[in-house]
Amino acid sequence: MNRYPLNIFWSDEDEGFIAEAPDLPGCSAWGETEADAAREAQDAIAAWLQAAQAAGRVIPKPSVATPVSHYSGKFLVRVPRSVHARLAREAEQQGVSLNQWAATKLAQPAA
Repeated sequence: MNRYPLNIFWSDEDEGFIAEAPDLPGCSAWGETEADAAREAQDAIAAWLQAAQAAGRVIPKPSVATPVSHYSGKFLVRVPRSVHARLAREAEQQGVSLNQWAATKLAQPAA
């Protein structure tokens, strides 16, 4: 198994999961499940590396992801006043803090 990291996400257009190897431009795979996409990506990565080597291209080293423990869970984000007001009103309607409401919204999958 290689050490190239993968970004795996659902694709409505492809009706399945896509696994991309961001260190290898254009290298991706499809699967019905996240696990299928990850397995297929291993074959795609092997083929990408083989083709790059055959063409005499430079093969990038795998990047290393920063461990989750490195992150504090806090960050500052600036938004337009209208967005701040809307989120604050929604939080009040839900009976939660603005921070809790923003965290809930951020944790939802993108529409």
